Amino acid sequence: MRVVVSIGGSVLAPDLAPGRVRGHAAVIDELVAAGHEVAVVVGGGGVARDYIGTARELGASEYDLDVLGIAVTRLNARLLVAALRSEASPEPAVEHAEARASLRRGEVAVMGGTVPGHTTDAVAALLGESVESDLVVFATSVPGVFSADPKRDDTAERFDRLSAAELVDIIASIELSAGSNAPVDLLAAKVLQRSGLRAIVLDGTDPERIGAAVEDDGSVEGTEVVPDA
Repeated sequence: MRVVVSIGGSVLAPDLAPGRVRGHAAVIDELVAAGHEVAVVVGGGGVARDYIGTARELGASEYDLDVLGIAVTRLNARLLVAALRSEASPEPAVEHAEARASLRRGEVAVMGGTVPGHTTDAVAALLGESVESDLVVFATSVPGVFSADPKRDDTAERFDRLSAAELVDIIASIELSAGSNAPVDLLAAKVLQRSGLRAIVLDGTDPERIGAAVEDDGSVEGTEVVPDA
């Protein structure tokens, strides 16, 4: 199976603890050993938000804030590369073509952000589209897609399965609610829809859930996103 895994920075390295990074790398290594082709996109998380917050107060433009965030995602990607035991390029890919070439060489493709305006969710969905992946796993800090932001609404319910079109509608409604955070951004959802990609949104704070989702052992609580009929 060809898999793209999007790991949020707050999931991989919320406090830069090496054990957490090592745990995620070990799961990627296990998937490779099981015969899967794996590409990983790493987010910026709280570290990126801290830098962006300071830079905003210093008067940086939104474009420059995005560039700063991208730089942090690539630092986080380097942490993952350092922990991997599988073959991987020593430098995180900065373009989708580079990541695709890594996969073709039999390496684990690792990358962070690419261009301003694209979240790493969108980068992962676009990478999945470009390599025609069988599955995109979004390892987030929440266990799936909910009817509303579960951190703000106690009545929010998790969906077990959604079509891509349903995902787009739900994410759009969440993003319209001031202060709410969607588990996957709208651009990523739209790329999944146009590409007909299958995806799973799950709580990746325990890296073993990522491996279980790829191996499809039925033990993972999350939201499966399937192509529109």
